[in-house]
Amino acid sequence: MKSFRLSTAALLVPLALLASACSGASAAGSSSNSDGKGSVVLNVGDQKGGAEALLRAAGELDDLSYRVTWSTFTSGPPLLEAVNAKAVDIGSVGNTPPVFAAGADSKITVVSATHGDSAGEAILVPKDSPLRTARDLKGKKVAVAQGSSAHFQLIASLAQAGLKLGDIQVTLLQPADALAAFTSGKVDAWAVWDPYTSQILLGGKGRVLADGRGVVNGLGFQVAAPSALADPAKAKAIGDFVERLRRAQGWVFDHPDVWAKVWAKETGLPYEVALAAVKRSNGTRIPVALDGAAIASEQKIADTFAGLGLIPRTFRFADYVDTRFNKDLPPSTTPARSYGKASS
Repeated sequence: MKSFRLSTAALLVPLALLASACSGASAAGSSSNSDGKGSVVLNVGDQKGGAEALLRAAGELDDLSYRVTWSTFTSGPPLLEAVNAKAVDIGSVGNTPPVFAAGADSKITVVSATHGDSAGEAILVPKDSPLRTARDLKGKKVAVAQGSSAHFQLIASLAQAGLKLGDIQVTLLQPADALAAFTSGKVDAWAVWDPYTSQILLGGKGRVLADGRGVVNGLGFQVAAPSALADPAKAKAIGDFVERLRRAQGWVFDHPDVWAKVWAKETGLPYEVALAAVKRSNGTRIPVALDGAAIASEQKIADTFAGLGLIPRTFRFADYVDTRFNKDLPPSTTPARSYGKASS
């Protein structure tokens, strides 16, 4: 691959537009609950370069028996706020937003899961940093988005190294601000996710100190509004929508170059970065069952954040799960897809 470098300003522009399923603070767009003709309208929460772009590219928006309206959010937490408010029927998020939403007693229900490679979940340091292991983070300043999957990955990586969150200086920053702090040397490390990880690595601005492999569960979820699931017609549409997303994820794995071009166009990411992120994490996801192992893994995240006082209460994650759409999917511990050396 040819040398690929961007200025900090060039990094900030597309990534400020890009949404992760894991953190953020604002939403845009609106949804309607009826088309006035009696047909089912499924209100879907999305992120830039997310479900709509994926389903369209994979040809999975053809021949729908219901109408879909899309609302675009910056990330998972505000999307789940909309689910709680019944403004959105279903949307995709990472492994941590449902924990924070449930901890706040939001009305949400997890209805499907995927398992992906966690290599994109990384603690990054500048290329010339003297830090070599997570143990070296003691006393250092680390940027992370609160309530994100990276937040839990940071906590888990520290624990694996014999450290606690209190052993480091946590700087809570959303990705655009964290990127600026990282590239200007105001923080010693940055806990983040793909495509930010790929952006930093390909831009030559950092290296991986530790990643999420063997540390985090690599799960992502579709989360629905309980009121939508209680409506038989909407529940049927949700089941169909989930199946289309599952097929589309298989299409991504088989067509990484095509999807990377679409993703790059949708988000403003350079194609090289999009392709690297697809092969490192985005394209590796495999649909899996919402089973006991998945629930136990999420319960561990919930208990961890509750123990740290970062969510207001303890709760049973199983109370926020509906397994009706599991069908014959493999266990949640099924290995993620892999592109071999390209994904390492």
